Amino acid sequence: MAITYMTEDGYKKLKEDISVLESERPAISKQIAEARDKGDLSENAEYDAAKEAQGLLEAKIAQLKNLLANARLINEDAIGTDVVQILNRVTIRNTKNNQEMTYMLVAESEANLKEFKIAINTPIAQGLMGKKVGDVAEIKVPSGMMSFEILNITI
Repeated sequence: MAITYMTEDGYKKLKEDISVLESERPAISKQIAEARDKGDLSENAEYDAAKEAQGLLEAKIAQLKNLLANARLINEDAIGTDVVQILNRVTIRNTKNNQEMTYMLVAESEANLKEFKIAINTPIAQGLMGKKVGDVAEIKVPSGMMSFEILNITI
């Protein structure tokens, strides 16, 4: 798996998510035991469902642990604001409709549009990377071309 860059907060959240999922293991084991006690396993839908839930849980835990193992923390003190880069909060203006938006560029694992955090590997984030305040970024998106003016870069 590729290296994933993330903030310290994102790293802590990932560890918490793993802990929460691991705490669900005993409940699923109990469900399996209860279903097994009901008799014939070949026609026991409860047993099959519990085993499937266990498999999905273990797969999710393994996926998150792999992500954690390949995570590299970003030194937030080294982030500047002269050009757009990961962990910057960027205020942009759509040149067609003059709508202003502010997004934070984060690692894919931390992206959350409700919190206005977009993944660094999205077309818009890629188009903004390396730009300075006042620059206009012409970005190819699935619906065509969009043009954004960089208004502000903060941390």
